[in-house]
Amino acid sequence: MYKYDDYDQTIIDERVAQYRDQTERFLAGEIPADEFQQLRLRNGLYVQRLAPMLRIAVPYGMLSTTQLRTLARISRDYDKGYVHFTTRQNLQLNWPLLEEVPDILEELAQVEMHCIQTSGSCIRNITSDQYAGVAVDEIEDSRPWAEILRQWSTMHPEFNWLPRKFKIAVSGSGGDRAAIQVHDIGLQIVRKDGQLGFQVLVGGGLGRTPVIAAKIRDFLPQEHLLTYLEAILRVYNRLGRRDNKYKARIKILVRALTPEVFAEKVEAEWVHLKNGPSTLTEAEIERTRGFFTRPAYETDLPDEPSVVASDGQFERWLRHNVKPHQQAGYAIVTLALKRTGVAPGDVTDKQMEFVADLADRFSFGEIRVTHEQNLTLADVRKSELYDLWQAIRDNHLASPNLGLLTDMICCPGGDYCSLANAKSIPVADAIQRRFDDFDMLEDLGALDLNISGCMNACGHHHVGNIGVLGVDKKGEEYYQVSIGGSGHEDASLAQILGPSFAREDVPNVIETLIDTYRSRRNDGERFIDTYRRIGIKPFKEAVYPQ
Repeated sequence: MYKYDDYDQTIIDERVAQYRDQTERFLAGEIPADEFQQLRLRNGLYVQRLAPMLRIAVPYGMLSTTQLRTLARISRDYDKGYVHFTTRQNLQLNWPLLEEVPDILEELAQVEMHCIQTSGSCIRNITSDQYAGVAVDEIEDSRPWAEILRQWSTMHPEFNWLPRKFKIAVSGSGGDRAAIQVHDIGLQIVRKDGQLGFQVLVGGGLGRTPVIAAKIRDFLPQEHLLTYLEAILRVYNRLGRRDNKYKARIKILVRALTPEVFAEKVEAEWVHLKNGPSTLTEAEIERTRGFFTRPAYETDLPDEPSVVASDGQFERWLRHNVKPHQQAGYAIVTLALKRTGVAPGDVTDKQMEFVADLADRFSFGEIRVTHEQNLTLADVRKSELYDLWQAIRDNHLASPNLGLLTDMICCPGGDYCSLANAKSIPVADAIQRRFDDFDMLEDLGALDLNISGCMNACGHHHVGNIGVLGVDKKGEEYYQVSIGGSGHEDASLAQILGPSFAREDVPNVIETLIDTYRSRRNDGERFIDTYRRIGIKPFKEAVYPQ
């Protein structure tokens, strides 16, 4: 993974000192609250319902064990001993004291971490595939490209005050595990005539106006990545709306102009940038690739797990949480942060330290955060899978539900967020408890259920096979249910079923949808396949009987 040089470290250290001074002046009454708001947001600090929330950047989801242990200690010393992993592969502290945030930032800087641009109208954390570098369907490792984008976008003076927040995701595999089609810019690595490049998607996003991104370029040669993105951002920076925050995202501009006209404007802007100073040299590309070399894999390892006796629970876990690896004798393992009774994406300080120990023992000292709010060990010997499973089973990280109904995405909702219309976590808990049966979950097969507490869609409900949205109904918390979404390579937006439901009714609604699917599916059909074949009407009729 990328390592800071002296230049990187100096920038981060100076930024910490700057923010410490700003915080001290704010607490002394020397900086008005409205001015301090923008200063704290650019350093990842929100004011939430009950306490500040600090969002820590985890570029493209990669963590070292040193970093994870530091995060565990920080959560214990400055918070309440747990953290929340997000769909942007970041980490959030929900209870830091405002006056102690500079101390947290200083400790993060000591392990090459920061909170810069995790909020504000700027380019946010660059996200990618958690299996990058080891996935069997990989075209090219996306991590070096995500790192190039991270370095380019961090405190870029021209794009530090965009009309609205801006999110970029990169996928280097045939399967999209980074939801690139619902990002402001989505980049799919492709090869054409032996040359590496990018398919460029623009104008995706969720929130109040969910949009699937439009493709504006089939093939962009690799050396032109930054200059072309600069052209996109210049067009957006110049023409994006600043008078209405609800219409300020690039997706609104692309729709207003049409993708074809927007692409024309980008090409016209690119004429002034192409082959300019931001053009990537082969030397710079190779330098960055050098930070993501393959570990010292052993050869001639057994290609099957070593199990003393047949164990049905272990075999179930292998089916769902263990994925194929490029290297013979190794596997990709995902640790589930979706145990019934625990908020999805939450993990304790003790669990983080335990995962760090596991990564040192089993996976070359590295951990990946997934878009689905889980943790991945990317390089586990197949011969050690049983030992690993036994260890995580005893520490509540072995739920064999990856990709199944209870592996849900869920935002913190009204328990924490001041923007939320309704609570998300109690709904997730009720659904987990209703469907806490692994035989049934396996029978249902792949099914994405996503929950958001408000229209900001931090839980990505628009692209859930089943999506749940918290809404305010005359001061009461209600929940709108939609179906038919997908955040993968077959991306689609879900359709709303109809009127919203009281919280206690949501598990019953989900069960009705599931029963309808089971009664109408063909052999081998996923929930999304059945929906696309029969449409929304049978589901709606089952949920709202006449």
